[in-house]
Amino acid sequence: MNGMHHKLVHPVFVLSALYAWRGGYNSSMFHVVSQEPVDYLAVGHITVDLTPDGPALGGSVLYAGLTARALGLRVGIVTVRGNEVPLPAWEGIQVVQVDAETSTTFENIRTEQGRIQYLHHRAPLIDLEMVPPSWRTARILHLAPVAGEVAAVLPKGFQPALLGLTPQGWLRTKDAEGRVHACDWPDAETAAQQASAVVLSVEDVEHHEEKIEHLAHHSRLLAVTDGPAGARLFWHGDSRRFRAPQVEEVDATGAGDIFAASFFVRLLNTRDPWESARFAVQMATHSVRRRGLGGIPTREEIDISLMEVLH
Repeated sequence: MNGMHHKLVHPVFVLSALYAWRGGYNSSMFHVVSQEPVDYLAVGHITVDLTPDGPALGGSVLYAGLTARALGLRVGIVTVRGNEVPLPAWEGIQVVQVDAETSTTFENIRTEQGRIQYLHHRAPLIDLEMVPPSWRTARILHLAPVAGEVAAVLPKGFQPALLGLTPQGWLRTKDAEGRVHACDWPDAETAAQQASAVVLSVEDVEHHEEKIEHLAHHSRLLAVTDGPAGARLFWHGDSRRFRAPQVEEVDATGAGDIFAASFFVRLLNTRDPWESARFAVQMATHSVRRRGLGGIPTREEIDISLMEVLH
């Protein structure tokens, strides 16, 4: 994989269960063995993205998880998916998976007016009871839905040091033809108040500043990404914009997820929201110069992003 320097030694651990279409799945239907501890737990659907080059793996949990691994953390992913596209064996990433007949499947069409997105299939919902008990105290828990597949509010028994939300999957729905549109998020206030930090894009709320201000009011920290314009961070009634360096964009897929993972990890390590946003913008900017999962930052790009540029 372009930009990835980790040796593929240990397999991904996949715990599978058959999905009963009429009754849904039950946590007793799959066997969870003792898992290695993880530092970064991401919950959401690993997707299949239909591209001109064929089906490809995608999903916020995958981009965020690979970014966290590149930053040196042990990563766990909890998901429900089909097996149309096999998962590679990534060292340092464990996956708890319930099998479905079909993965959540997206298609993005680029037009002069912007991106048109279709949701062709959605895998079943994720029950947080799937999370192994040893993972419920991961230092970072990232709820990363792409199609509303996981609850926005944690049940009892989860005690992460940092709870991060990327609510794009709660902020969109599809019409009868499968085209994706923005929608309201009923759990926004409750979920934002529980979270340590929330990261979304201006596209998630269709550039509605009132929605951004409302969510900022109810969030401890809110980061709003804005493509080549960088990102804004809202904290304690203050806001700052962090400009992105100008680069030639090849593919912005996953850039927001790379931003989010970078922001959450840096925030946990430094407790400095402003520095964390600056770092995350740099990391996301590096990623858009390559396609797909090849945009996961390299060790050199991480080191460059860690450097504070003084003007």
